[in-house]
Amino acid sequence: MPSEVSLSSLALDEPVSSVSAARRSWREVWWGLLDQRVGIVPVPVFVVLLAVFAGAVATGSLTHEINMMIAVLAVCGFSCGELGKRLPVFRHIGAAAIFATFIPSALAYYQVLPAPMLKAVVDFTKFTNFLYLFIACIIVGSVLSMNRDALVKGFFKIFAPLASGAVAAACVGTLVGSLLGLDPKHTFFFIVVPIMSGGVGEGAIPLSMGYAEIMNGNQGEIFAQVLPMVMLGSLMAILMSGLLNFIGKRMPQLTGNGQLQPGGADFTKTAARSSGPVDANTVAAAGLFAVTLYLMGVMAQKIVGLPAPVAMLFIAVLIKVFQLASPSLEAGAGVVYKFFQVAVTYPLLFAMGVAVTPWDKLMSAFTIQNLIIIFCTVATHMSVGFIVGRMVKMYPIETAIINSCNCGQGGTGDVAILTAANRMQLMPFAQVATRIGGAITVTLSLIAMAKLM
Repeated sequence: MPSEVSLSSLALDEPVSSVSAARRSWREVWWGLLDQRVGIVPVPVFVVLLAVFAGAVATGSLTHEINMMIAVLAVCGFSCGELGKRLPVFRHIGAAAIFATFIPSALAYYQVLPAPMLKAVVDFTKFTNFLYLFIACIIVGSVLSMNRDALVKGFFKIFAPLASGAVAAACVGTLVGSLLGLDPKHTFFFIVVPIMSGGVGEGAIPLSMGYAEIMNGNQGEIFAQVLPMVMLGSLMAILMSGLLNFIGKRMPQLTGNGQLQPGGADFTKTAARSSGPVDANTVAAAGLFAVTLYLMGVMAQKIVGLPAPVAMLFIAVLIKVFQLASPSLEAGAGVVYKFFQVAVTYPLLFAMGVAVTPWDKLMSAFTIQNLIIIFCTVATHMSVGFIVGRMVKMYPIETAIINSCNCGQGGTGDVAILTAANRMQLMPFAQVATRIGGAITVTLSLIAMAKLM
């Protein structure tokens, strides 16, 4: 009798086991699909969102409402980034950041993007200005998570390679333009200076306004001349920073992998050691802390005229130097930094490519003479940064990348350059190069033009 029971049990268990195995197999396949991602977007979610976008465009319901925009920018931004990451050779020199920035610009210009989607992205980008939220969280997160001694020493040292690189780049760029048959004054003021002016809002616009006043010219026409140089300079800096990242992998003795100088612990490890596991409350507090410092920077801009990101940077540095943030808050800031780096970079680049990167202006500057001058200018700036950085005991690849940010397209350029170089933790120093270096370049060039014209 016991044997009969056991036999019947085996007979019943066999189909149950096979059904259970089939169910497990189905779930595992589905879970495997969810673990396949385009950037951070699971493949099934990616497919569903494409269908949702098509339906929203067809029904006229695609607006710049935040949930829709998060989905649109994530899908589009990470798609462009993934294309760049899969290109042979070029994936090693910043193709992902270039694709995420300039493919959207071309899609917008040639009207490939559906009109409702284009309008929604532009409206969302300009109305929310979320570039500055990104910069705030990246700067505050990286500063507070950084080794204190390395930060202090780095801020004093970085001006040596920056200043020497800028002077050498101005001289070489102007000389190359003269050798190519261009007027030296035109080369200097309309090609070289715009490259190092700090972007569009803080560089090309005030520069063109100053030029127009000094020359009694049309500000719009002058702006159209200098803007392409800003964009091409940024593109060149992205490519060359990506190349430096590749070189750093082959020659590790030349790089600190995001650490500016020897002797400072890696910022993520510093954050991890500062306290135990970081809970959601601490991360939320750190995010609000970053926003608060940015708003303090905005107020400082109103009072003393210092650009808000730069004022915020100095406030964050002072907080770090005087150890005014608790270890747990510093650890939370590190998590905020990492989240924005991973989840927001490519969507942001896509948005800025669509909204503020005019493809036609970029293409209009693609002449052999301009490209040679821009290449020589950016290469000189970075090469001198590399050499001087090594002389002052800093990692040469990191200092060269920071110098390249002086040739970038403002905050957008900094994000693209540091993404291509895989060194987003250098954002505080990149902001010094872009904002302060650009402001000094604009001021000195306007003084020089007033004397020479």
